[in-house]
Amino acid sequence: MSNELRALLARVEESDPDTAKELRRHFDALQSRRQFGLNFERHTPESVALTGRPISVGDKVRFLPPCGETEVESKANWIVTAISGAKSKRVASLLDPRTKEETTRALEDLVFVADFRDPIYPGLVSTGKVERGGDKPFHAVINAENYHALEAMLFTYQGKVDCIYIDPPYNSGARDWKYNNDYVDGEDSYRHSKWLAFMERRLKVARRLLDPRDSVLIVTIDEKEYLRLGLLLEQCFPEARITMVSSSINSAGATRKGTFARAAEYLFFVQLGVSRPEPQVLDAEWNAVKTDNKKDLYWSRLIRSGADSARADSVNQFYPVFVRDTPEGPVFVDIGEPYYGQDRTEVDAPAGATAVWPIRKDGSEGRWRISATMLKGLVAKGHARLGGWREGSTTVYYLKQGESAKVTRGDFQVTGHRADGSVITDASSYETRFLPTDVWRITSHDAGNSGSRLISKLLPGRKFPFPKSLYAVEDALRFFVSHKPDALILDFFAGSGTTAHAVMRLNRQDGGRRHSISVTNNEVSADEQKGLVKKKLRPGHPDWEALGICDHITKPRIEAAITGRTPAGDPINGEYKFVDEFPISDGLEENVEFFTLTYENPALVEADMAFERIAPLLWMRAGSEGRRIDERSNTFDVADTYAALFNVDASREFLAAVDKVEGLRIAYIVTDDETQYQAIAGQLPDAVESVRLYESYLRTFQINTGRA
Repeated sequence: MSNELRALLARVEESDPDTAKELRRHFDALQSRRQFGLNFERHTPESVALTGRPISVGDKVRFLPPCGETEVESKANWIVTAISGAKSKRVASLLDPRTKEETTRALEDLVFVADFRDPIYPGLVSTGKVERGGDKPFHAVINAENYHALEAMLFTYQGKVDCIYIDPPYNSGARDWKYNNDYVDGEDSYRHSKWLAFMERRLKVARRLLDPRDSVLIVTIDEKEYLRLGLLLEQCFPEARITMVSSSINSAGATRKGTFARAAEYLFFVQLGVSRPEPQVLDAEWNAVKTDNKKDLYWSRLIRSGADSARADSVNQFYPVFVRDTPEGPVFVDIGEPYYGQDRTEVDAPAGATAVWPIRKDGSEGRWRISATMLKGLVAKGHARLGGWREGSTTVYYLKQGESAKVTRGDFQVTGHRADGSVITDASSYETRFLPTDVWRITSHDAGNSGSRLISKLLPGRKFPFPKSLYAVEDALRFFVSHKPDALILDFFAGSGTTAHAVMRLNRQDGGRRHSISVTNNEVSADEQKGLVKKKLRPGHPDWEALGICDHITKPRIEAAITGRTPAGDPINGEYKFVDEFPISDGLEENVEFFTLTYENPALVEADMAFERIAPLLWMRAGSEGRRIDERSNTFDVADTYAALFNVDASREFLAAVDKVEGLRIAYIVTDDETQYQAIAGQLPDAVESVRLYESYLRTFQINTGRA
């Protein structure tokens, strides 16, 4: 920053410190921009109106529009300085912090505003549950602004999430998302930078939630933002391996004037640590290039070819293989020792046997791929074989580790042995597993048939714009969590709840205990808002909120998937198709609980006066399974997976109770004394994590103060 700018800031600071602070933040942001890479405006602070959140003195608020109207008298943020009046007619005294203007408004005409630079102290209130899964972990659906919900998840799941799948707004310009409570349309000159700022804030928190050792972020997008999103992902996850897949979601294509019809969208797979897609049993549609996938064991040549294939490259792997011809075919006689001499003829073969050496096509001395000791072991197991008899040029084959394991596991049934002792296998029941290319054209991924039409079966009469194909999400997840039966999957743009539905279906297919966290707000669609306004309604009215995404679509869709019944209680018509076919009315044996995010007073939390709303977070951190401790006791309580000590004077009894419970994961200790906490934590079993309440909770959210 130049000296002239510093001087100007100093002058502004004398008369208006808040404005000077804001200007300084913008200057710092500009100075920190990359010289190369993706640059975009981060100047607009993001905030969100939280309908239904109680208003207190000191809160930031905005005016609600009069009933039946869409425009408000003022879009400014006001500070509540006092609240007065009878309970049914309470009035707030307000101050505009910029102009110092004062006014009053009925409390019911105000809405709380949360700025994303302000620290929050979240809690959860249960709004219902469905239990059909026995002792399985509970899926969670959280009604919340997703950035604040992500912050709440930092306390419960930081570094523990196996997979995040998100379908963010595509920024189509068709009023599909809001920034600072206003729809962003195609004419907004800051449309792309607002979208990038919106996404960057969430991706930065998502990164902290993902397990850095082995996890994946999956993001779907279309052509309007895929280039910018790709650069943003590279900047947010510089150490990750990022792959983009093109996926057909509309076989007929959506007509676009003056250009090609749109049939595809794109999936970014951001792989952290050792994350890699697992080969799957896939049908012919996935084999776009019609590769002839092998249907039997693959026997590899023992002689090495290509780079590093000379004798000198590995002298220990130059040895003779002694073979003999018989009427039934050539057989192994013995495996010789490594030969370090210069005249191979001096090596004596057993009587009647011929020495086969690793001689390359040009006549030079090569080497075998494995040691003599390893080859002896493979011969003994029948995992090495000989080709047609050609005396000293007879070809030697062997099973590499992966192929050998298929026989050992029983993937291939051994039906006999050849003359050389090698196994003969039956491949008729073997299912080939492979990874597809990065171009997917799969019938089940059609968003119309497997998205919109499925929603109409689950929720008759209700519509959701552009729901994902259930099977498309299921397949994308399968590559990364099929080998993780206890995986934790998060979707913070949950929309209609497809991700949770897909996770539950995956569990049914392999008996897994995976659980999902779905986050969505209760925003009412732009089209439905028009009708509600005509009815003289506005946000906060029960009839308005009943049509919000979470209450109208997400929650009832997931409940319908589990129970097999529509919201009206009727059995759902039709069957699931493709990978796992069964009647939708059978439902799914899973558990789910629905929550609404709350905003707690940190002073009440610290005073241990908000335990009931913090309780679900403690339970989720311990795995979301078994009994939950919902009420504070005078001493302690021990549940299935965690325990809570409320009174350190009961620590002796608490420790004795903890020792008796198998499978306990966490012990929460409520105390403001670090010495007491350490003394109790030191006596816990090694497998039990200790967490100090409420210090750990408060610290998690206090560190976010001042973020951009």
